[in-house]
Amino acid sequence: MTDPRDLRLGLIGAGQRGELADAAHRPGQGSRVTAVCDTDTAALARGVQRFEGAAGFTDHDRLLDRADVDAVVIATPDDTHADLACAALEAGKTVYLEKPLAITIEDCDRVLRTAADTGTRLYLGHNMRHMGVIRLMRDIIRRGDIGAPQTVWVRHFVGRGGDYYFKDWHADRRRTTGLLIQKAAHDLDVVHWLAGGYTERVNALGELMLYGGLPRRPEGTPPAEGWLTDWPWPPTSSTGLNHRIDVEDVSVMNMRLDNGVIAAYQQCHFSPDYWRNYTVIGTHGRLENFGDEDGAVVKVWNRGPSTYRDDCDIAYTVPPAEGGHGGADTAIMAEFLRFARHGGPTDTSPVAARMSVAAGYLATRSLREDGAPFTVPPLAPDLVAYFTRHQTR
Repeated sequence: MTDPRDLRLGLIGAGQRGELADAAHRPGQGSRVTAVCDTDTAALARGVQRFEGAAGFTDHDRLLDRADVDAVVIATPDDTHADLACAALEAGKTVYLEKPLAITIEDCDRVLRTAADTGTRLYLGHNMRHMGVIRLMRDIIRRGDIGAPQTVWVRHFVGRGGDYYFKDWHADRRRTTGLLIQKAAHDLDVVHWLAGGYTERVNALGELMLYGGLPRRPEGTPPAEGWLTDWPWPPTSSTGLNHRIDVEDVSVMNMRLDNGVIAAYQQCHFSPDYWRNYTVIGTHGRLENFGDEDGAVVKVWNRGPSTYRDDCDIAYTVPPAEGGHGGADTAIMAEFLRFARHGGPTDTSPVAARMSVAAGYLATRSLREDGAPFTVPPLAPDLVAYFTRHQTR
Protein backbone atom coordinates (compact mmCIF):
# COMPACT_ATOMS: atom_id res chain seq x y z
CA MET A 1 0.00 0.00 0.00
CA THR A 2 1.34 3.41 -0.98
CA ASP A 3 0.65 6.30 1.38
CA PRO A 4 1.82 9.82 0.43
CA ARG A 5 2.49 10.50 4.10
CA ASP A 6 5.14 7.78 4.29
CA LEU A 7 8.76 8.84 4.73
CA ARG A 8 10.47 7.59 1.57
CA LEU A 9 13.77 5.83 2.07
CA GLY A 10 16.65 4.88 -0.18
CA LEU A 11 18.87 1.96 0.78
CA ILE A 12 22.52 2.09 -0.31
CA GLY A 13 24.03 -1.33 0.30
CA ALA A 14 21.61 -4.23 -0.04
CA GLY A 15 23.82 -6.95 1.44
CA GLN A 16 23.83 -8.35 4.94
CA ARG A 17 23.91 -4.95 6.64
CA GLY A 18 21.05 -3.75 4.46
CA GLU A 19 18.66 -6.04 6.32
CA LEU A 20 18.41 -3.27 8.91
CA ALA A 21 16.13 -1.40 6.48
CA ASP A 22 13.55 -4.19 6.90
CA ALA A 23 12.52 -2.55 10.17
CA ALA A 24 11.84 0.71 8.31
CA HIS A 25 9.81 -0.72 5.43
CA ARG A 26 6.26 -0.25 6.64
CA PRO A 27 4.21 0.92 3.64
CA GLY A 28 1.13 2.80 4.78
CA GLN A 29 2.42 2.87 8.36
CA GLY A 30 4.85 5.78 8.17
CA SER A 31 7.82 4.74 6.04
CA ARG A 32 8.78 2.66 3.03
CA VAL A 33 11.83 1.86 0.96
CA THR A 34 11.39 3.36 -2.51
CA ALA A 35 14.85 2.82 -4.00
CA VAL A 36 17.76 0.41 -3.55
CA CYS A 37 21.37 0.71 -4.72
CA ASP A 38 24.15 -1.87 -4.78
CA THR A 39 27.10 -2.41 -7.11
CA ASP A 40 26.58 -6.18 -6.72
CA THR A 41 23.77 -6.96 -9.15
CA ALA A 42 22.77 -10.14 -7.30
CA ALA A 43 22.44 -8.28 -4.00
CA LEU A 44 20.57 -5.52 -5.80
CA ALA A 45 18.09 -8.00 -7.25
CA ARG A 46 17.44 -9.46 -3.81
CA GLY A 47 16.95 -5.99 -2.36
CA VAL A 48 14.47 -4.91 -5.03
CA GLN A 49 12.55 -8.14 -4.50
CA ARG A 50 12.51 -7.63 -0.72
CA PHE A 51 11.06 -4.12 -1.01
CA GLU A 52 8.18 -4.44 -3.42
CA GLY A 53 7.91 -1.51 -5.80
CA ALA A 54 11.41 -0.16 -5.07
CA ALA A 55 13.53 1.09 -7.96
CA GLY A 56 16.98 -0.44 -8.34
CA PHE A 57 20.31 1.22 -9.18
CA THR A 58 24.00 0.35 -9.33
CA ASP A 59 24.97 4.05 -9.21
CA HIS A 60 24.27 5.83 -5.90
CA ASP A 61 24.14 9.23 -7.61
CA ARG A 62 21.05 8.14 -9.52
CA LEU A 63 19.36 7.16 -6.27
CA LEU A 64 20.31 10.45 -4.60
CA ASP A 65 18.87 12.39 -7.57
CA ARG A 66 15.40 10.92 -7.05
CA ALA A 67 12.66 13.16 -5.74
CA ASP A 68 10.92 10.18 -4.11
CA VAL A 69 13.79 9.63 -1.65
CA ASP A 70 13.63 11.74 1.52
CA ALA A 71 16.30 9.91 3.52
CA VAL A 72 18.91 7.24 2.94
CA VAL A 73 20.18 4.27 4.91
CA ILE A 74 23.87 3.69 4.14
CA ALA A 75 24.82 0.09 4.88
CA THR A 76 27.98 -0.38 2.79
CA PRO A 77 31.57 -1.41 3.64
CA ASP A 78 33.37 0.94 6.02
CA ASP A 79 35.75 2.57 3.56
CA THR A 80 32.80 3.95 1.56
CA HIS A 81 30.98 5.58 4.48
CA ALA A 82 32.53 9.04 4.37
CA ASP A 83 32.16 9.64 0.63
CA LEU A 84 28.61 8.26 0.49
CA ALA A 85 27.50 10.19 3.56
CA CYS A 86 28.89 13.46 2.22
CA ALA A 87 27.23 12.90 -1.17
CA ALA A 88 23.89 12.20 0.47
CA LEU A 89 24.12 15.17 2.82
CA GLU A 90 25.02 17.47 -0.07
CA ALA A 91 21.99 16.11 -1.94
CA GLY A 92 19.80 17.17 1.00
CA LYS A 93 18.93 13.64 2.13
CA THR A 94 18.72 12.83 5.82
CA VAL A 95 21.34 10.15 6.46
CA TYR A 96 21.34 7.01 8.56
CA LEU A 97 24.93 5.78 8.56
CA GLU A 98 25.70 2.32 9.90
CA LYS A 99 28.73 2.32 12.19
CA PRO A 100 31.54 3.23 12.03
CA LEU A 101 31.22 6.87 10.99
CA ALA A 102 34.41 6.48 8.90
CA ILE A 103 37.77 4.71 9.11
CA THR A 104 39.95 7.77 9.83
CA ILE A 105 39.60 10.79 12.10
CA GLU A 106 40.00 13.09 9.11
CA ASP A 107 37.08 11.50 7.28
CA CYS A 108 34.90 11.58 10.40
CA ASP A 109 35.47 15.31 10.69
CA ARG A 110 34.76 15.75 6.98
CA VAL A 111 31.34 14.11 7.35
CA LEU A 112 30.46 16.17 10.42
CA ARG A 113 31.57 19.36 8.66
CA THR A 114 29.44 18.54 5.62
CA ALA A 115 26.40 17.92 7.81
CA ALA A 116 26.88 21.24 9.58
CA ASP A 117 27.56 23.21 6.40
CA THR A 118 24.53 21.81 4.57
CA GLY A 119 22.21 21.72 7.59
CA THR A 120 21.17 18.21 6.57
CA ARG A 121 20.38 15.74 9.36
CA LEU A 122 22.92 13.02 10.16
CA TYR A 123 22.17 9.97 12.30
CA LEU A 124 24.67 7.31 13.42
CA GLY A 125 23.68 3.68 13.76
CA HIS A 126 25.29 2.83 17.11
CA ASN A 127 22.52 0.40 17.96
CA MET A 128 24.13 -0.87 21.17
CA ARG A 129 22.83 2.27 22.86
CA HIS A 130 19.40 0.72 22.34
CA MET A 131 20.28 -2.75 23.66
CA GLY A 132 18.43 -3.57 26.85
CA VAL A 133 21.54 -4.67 28.74
CA ILE A 134 23.44 -1.47 27.90
CA ARG A 135 20.50 0.76 28.85
CA LEU A 136 20.10 -1.15 32.10
CA MET A 137 23.76 -0.64 32.99
CA ARG A 138 23.47 3.04 32.13
CA ASP A 139 20.39 3.40 34.36
CA ILE A 140 22.12 1.62 37.28
CA ILE A 141 25.08 3.99 36.97
CA ARG A 142 22.88 7.08 36.70
CA ARG A 143 20.97 6.08 39.85
CA GLY A 144 24.25 6.02 41.72
CA ASP A 145 24.07 2.35 42.72
CA ILE A 146 27.85 1.96 42.29
CA GLY A 147 28.79 5.58 42.96
CA ALA A 148 30.79 7.60 40.44
CA PRO A 149 32.40 5.41 37.72
CA GLN A 150 36.17 5.19 38.04
CA THR A 151 37.17 2.41 35.65
CA VAL A 152 35.55 0.40 32.86
CA TRP A 153 36.81 -2.95 31.49
CA VAL A 154 35.48 -4.66 28.38
CA ARG A 155 36.35 -8.18 27.25
CA HIS A 156 35.06 -9.01 23.78
CA PHE A 157 35.15 -12.69 22.88
CA VAL A 158 34.55 -12.77 19.14
CA GLY A 159 33.72 -16.42 18.57
CA ARG A 160 33.51 -17.26 14.86
CA GLY A 161 35.71 -14.24 14.24
CA GLY A 162 37.65 -16.04 11.53
CA ASP A 163 34.50 -16.45 9.47
CA TYR A 164 32.98 -13.04 10.12
CA TYR A 165 36.11 -10.91 9.82
CA PHE A 166 38.86 -12.79 7.99
CA LYS A 167 37.09 -14.17 4.91
CA ASP A 168 36.13 -10.90 3.21
CA TRP A 169 36.98 -7.18 3.07
CA HIS A 170 37.07 -6.85 6.87
CA ALA A 171 40.55 -8.44 6.85
CA ASP A 172 41.99 -5.67 4.65
CA ARG A 173 43.20 -2.62 6.59
CA ARG A 174 42.65 -0.46 3.50
CA ARG A 175 38.93 -1.11 3.97
CA THR A 176 38.71 -0.84 7.77
CA THR A 177 41.97 0.59 9.21
CA GLY A 178 41.62 -2.25 11.73
CA LEU A 179 39.19 -4.20 13.86
CA LEU A 180 39.58 -1.75 16.75
CA ILE A 181 37.41 0.47 14.56
CA GLN A 182 35.35 -2.00 12.56
CA LYS A 183 34.44 -4.32 15.43
CA ALA A 184 35.12 -2.15 18.48
CA ALA A 185 33.45 1.14 17.52
CA HIS A 186 30.24 0.01 19.26
CA ASP A 187 32.06 -0.99 22.43
CA LEU A 188 34.19 2.13 22.63
CA ASP A 189 31.04 4.21 22.23
CA VAL A 190 29.42 2.28 25.08
CA VAL A 191 32.50 2.78 27.27
CA HIS A 192 32.21 6.52 26.68
CA TRP A 193 28.43 6.49 27.31
CA LEU A 194 28.65 4.55 30.57
CA ALA A 195 31.67 6.47 31.86
CA GLY A 196 30.38 9.91 30.89
CA GLY A 197 33.49 11.05 29.02
CA TYR A 198 35.55 10.65 25.87
CA THR A 199 38.99 9.11 25.41
CA GLU A 200 41.79 11.69 25.43
CA ARG A 201 44.86 9.41 25.65
CA VAL A 202 45.26 5.87 24.31
CA ASN A 203 47.79 3.13 23.69
CA ALA A 204 47.49 -0.49 22.57
CA LEU A 205 49.21 -3.77 21.72
CA GLY A 206 48.04 -6.34 19.21
CA GLU A 207 49.05 -9.03 16.76
CA LEU A 208 47.82 -11.17 13.89
CA MET A 209 48.36 -14.34 15.92
CA LEU A 210 46.29 -17.10 14.33
CA TYR A 211 44.67 -16.30 10.98
CA GLY A 212 47.72 -14.90 9.23
CA GLY A 213 49.16 -18.31 8.35
CA LEU A 214 45.98 -20.17 7.34
CA PRO A 215 44.94 -21.07 3.74
CA ARG A 216 43.60 -18.17 1.68
CA ARG A 217 41.49 -17.85 -1.46
CA PRO A 218 43.07 -16.47 -4.63
CA GLU A 219 42.37 -12.79 -5.22
CA GLY A 220 39.09 -12.30 -7.07
CA THR A 221 37.58 -15.55 -5.79
CA PRO A 222 34.38 -15.12 -3.73
CA PRO A 223 33.94 -16.89 -0.38
CA ALA A 224 32.52 -20.40 -0.49
CA GLU A 225 28.75 -20.80 -0.26
CA GLY A 226 27.61 -20.97 3.35
CA TRP A 227 30.74 -19.27 4.67
CA LEU A 228 28.78 -17.32 7.30
CA THR A 229 27.03 -20.38 8.72
CA ASP A 230 29.57 -23.21 8.39
CA TRP A 231 31.98 -22.55 11.25
CA PRO A 232 35.02 -24.83 11.57
CA TRP A 233 36.49 -25.86 14.91
CA PRO A 234 39.18 -25.42 16.00
CA PRO A 235 39.90 -22.07 14.33
CA THR A 236 43.23 -23.40 13.05
CA SER A 237 41.25 -25.64 10.65
CA SER A 238 39.80 -22.58 8.86
CA THR A 239 40.31 -22.39 5.09
CA GLY A 240 39.27 -20.06 2.31
CA LEU A 241 40.31 -16.88 4.09
CA ASN A 242 40.57 -13.54 2.31
CA HIS A 243 43.54 -13.20 -0.03
CA ARG A 244 44.75 -10.18 1.95
CA ILE A 245 44.89 -10.29 5.75
CA ASP A 246 46.69 -7.45 7.51
CA VAL A 247 44.49 -6.65 10.52
CA GLU A 248 45.05 -7.98 14.03
CA ASP A 249 43.06 -10.88 15.52
CA VAL A 250 44.08 -10.04 19.13
CA SER A 251 44.25 -6.53 20.56
CA VAL A 252 44.35 -4.83 23.95
CA MET A 253 43.90 -1.08 24.37
CA ASN A 254 44.05 1.27 27.35
CA MET A 255 42.27 4.60 27.58
CA ARG A 256 42.29 7.64 29.83
CA LEU A 257 39.08 9.62 29.46
CA ASP A 258 38.72 13.38 29.74
CA ASN A 259 36.90 13.00 33.08
CA GLY A 260 39.67 10.91 34.64
CA VAL A 261 38.10 7.49 34.13
CA ILE A 262 40.56 4.74 33.14
CA ALA A 263 39.24 2.12 30.69
CA ALA A 264 40.48 -1.01 28.95
CA TYR A 265 39.20 -2.97 25.95
CA GLN A 266 40.30 -6.46 24.89
CA GLN A 267 39.32 -8.27 21.68
CA CYS A 268 40.03 -11.84 20.52
CA HIS A 269 38.75 -13.39 17.28
CA PHE A 270 39.38 -17.07 17.97
CA SER A 271 37.61 -17.70 21.28
CA PRO A 272 35.16 -20.64 21.43
CA ASP A 273 32.29 -18.48 22.70
CA TYR A 274 30.86 -15.18 21.54
CA TRP A 275 29.91 -12.49 24.03
CA ARG A 276 30.82 -9.14 25.51
CA ASN A 277 31.58 -8.65 29.17
CA TYR A 278 31.47 -5.16 30.70
CA THR A 279 32.69 -4.36 34.18
CA VAL A 280 32.21 -0.89 35.67
CA ILE A 281 33.74 -0.11 39.07
CA GLY A 282 32.62 3.03 40.87
CA THR A 283 33.38 4.67 44.18
CA HIS A 284 30.70 2.56 45.95
CA GLY A 285 30.41 -0.68 44.01
CA ARG A 286 30.78 -2.73 40.86
CA LEU A 287 28.49 -3.95 38.10
CA GLU A 288 29.01 -6.65 35.50
CA ASN A 289 26.86 -8.13 32.73
CA PHE A 290 26.40 -11.82 32.06
CA GLY A 291 25.19 -12.15 28.48
CA ASP A 292 24.33 -9.22 26.26
CA GLU A 293 20.85 -9.78 24.75
CA ASP A 294 17.50 -11.21 25.92
CA GLY A 295 17.81 -12.93 29.27
CA ALA A 296 21.10 -11.22 30.11
CA VAL A 297 21.70 -10.46 33.77
CA VAL A 298 23.42 -7.42 35.25
CA LYS A 299 24.83 -8.03 38.72
CA VAL A 300 25.72 -5.34 41.26
CA TRP A 301 27.99 -5.67 44.28
CA ASN A 302 27.71 -2.61 46.55
CA ARG A 303 27.21 -3.69 50.19
CA GLY A 304 30.74 -3.86 51.44
CA PRO A 305 33.95 -5.87 51.15
CA SER A 306 33.93 -9.64 50.82
CA THR A 307 35.38 -12.47 48.82
CA TYR A 308 33.74 -13.03 45.41
CA ARG A 309 30.02 -13.78 45.77
CA ASP A 310 28.20 -15.11 42.71
CA ASP A 311 24.84 -14.19 44.24
CA CYS A 312 25.89 -10.49 44.25
CA ASP A 313 23.85 -7.84 46.09
CA ILE A 314 21.36 -6.94 43.36
CA ALA A 315 20.61 -8.82 40.13
CA TYR A 316 18.63 -7.41 37.22
CA THR A 317 17.37 -9.47 34.28
CA VAL A 318 17.09 -7.81 30.86
CA PRO A 319 13.50 -8.20 29.64
CA PRO A 320 12.84 -9.80 26.24
CA ALA A 321 12.44 -7.55 23.20
CA GLU A 322 11.48 -8.10 19.58
CA GLY A 323 13.96 -7.62 16.77
CA GLY A 324 17.66 -8.24 16.17
CA HIS A 325 20.36 -7.46 18.75
CA GLY A 326 17.93 -7.76 21.63
CA GLY A 327 15.42 -5.35 20.09
CA ALA A 328 18.07 -2.72 19.38
CA ASP A 329 17.68 -2.82 15.58
CA THR A 330 13.96 -2.07 15.77
CA ALA A 331 14.43 0.63 18.41
CA ILE A 332 17.23 2.44 16.61
CA MET A 333 15.35 2.50 13.33
CA ALA A 334 12.29 3.92 15.11
CA GLU A 335 14.48 6.68 16.59
CA PHE A 336 16.00 7.41 13.18
CA LEU A 337 12.60 7.69 11.50
CA ARG A 338 11.41 10.07 14.20
CA PHE A 339 14.59 12.11 13.87
CA ALA A 340 14.30 12.21 10.06
CA ARG A 341 10.78 13.60 10.34
CA HIS A 342 11.05 15.93 13.31
CA GLY A 343 14.68 16.33 14.38
CA GLY A 344 15.44 16.80 18.06
CA PRO A 345 17.63 14.92 20.55
CA THR A 346 18.63 11.29 20.00
CA ASP A 347 20.34 8.66 22.12
CA THR A 348 22.99 8.21 19.45
CA SER A 349 25.41 11.02 18.70
CA PRO A 350 27.55 11.95 15.66
CA VAL A 351 30.12 13.50 18.01
CA ALA A 352 30.25 10.34 20.11
CA ALA A 353 30.62 8.29 16.93
CA ARG A 354 33.60 10.43 15.91
CA MET A 355 35.18 10.00 19.32
CA SER A 356 34.86 6.20 19.25
CA VAL A 357 36.52 6.09 15.82
CA ALA A 358 39.24 8.46 17.03
CA ALA A 359 40.03 6.20 19.98
CA GLY A 360 40.07 3.07 17.80
CA TYR A 361 42.08 4.73 15.04
CA LEU A 362 44.83 5.92 17.38
CA ALA A 363 44.85 2.62 19.28
CA THR A 364 45.41 0.86 15.95
CA ARG A 365 48.23 3.24 15.17
CA SER A 366 49.66 2.58 18.63
CA LEU A 367 49.69 -1.20 18.36
CA ARG A 368 51.43 -0.92 14.99
CA GLU A 369 54.03 1.37 16.56
CA ASP A 370 54.95 -0.87 19.52
CA GLY A 371 52.42 0.57 21.96
CA ALA A 372 53.25 4.26 21.56
CA PRO A 373 50.67 6.50 23.32
CA PHE A 374 48.64 9.06 21.38
CA THR A 375 46.42 11.99 22.30
CA VAL A 376 43.03 12.26 20.62
CA PRO A 377 42.69 15.56 18.72
CA PRO A 378 39.65 17.60 19.76
CA LEU A 379 36.73 18.15 17.43
CA ALA A 380 36.33 21.74 16.19
CA PRO A 381 34.33 23.72 18.80
CA ASP A 382 31.76 24.95 16.28
CA LEU A 383 30.97 21.36 15.29
CA VAL A 384 30.63 20.35 18.93
CA ALA A 385 28.23 23.27 19.44
CA TYR A 386 26.20 22.43 16.32
CA PHE A 387 25.63 18.81 17.31
CA THR A 388 25.02 19.75 20.95
CA ARG A 389 22.13 21.86 19.62
CA HIS A 390 20.79 18.69 17.96
CA GLN A 391 21.82 19.91 14.50
CA THR A 392 20.01 23.24 14.53
CA ARG A 393 21.65 26.49 13.49
